[in-house]
Amino acid sequence: MRGLNKVTLIGNLGKDPEVSVLEGNVAVAKFSLATSETWRDKAGQPHTSTDWHSVLLWRGLAELAQAYLRKGSLVYLEGKLKTRHYDDAAGQRHYVTEIIGEQLLMLNKKTGEMPPQA
Repeated sequence: MRGLNKVTLIGNLGKDPEVSVLEGNVAVAKFSLATSETWRDKAGQPHTSTDWHSVLLWRGLAELAQAYLRKGSLVYLEGKLKTRHYDDAAGQRHYVTEIIGEQLLMLNKKTGEMPPQA
């Protein structure tokens, strides 16, 4: 049986994307994405819970992020989960789970010319 690794999120950027250019002129963008949900408790009081997700975009999507995304931008993101690990100076292993973005739609409503959707 085949597996499926798919993530779909709508959220706001926590900060401007950090864009690097790697060997071979390959662009990569990294940013945090906040997703929030709101609910009411038994007493009717509203509560909000926010989760933060680490997102990586490659090549054309990274360039799009650099050109048009800023802290607070609202985006729709599709991608897959990827977990990697590294060992720190003390030899302790750390695990990092990131979302590798494969499709990105900018949801901010602004007047004027809109950038192309990737």
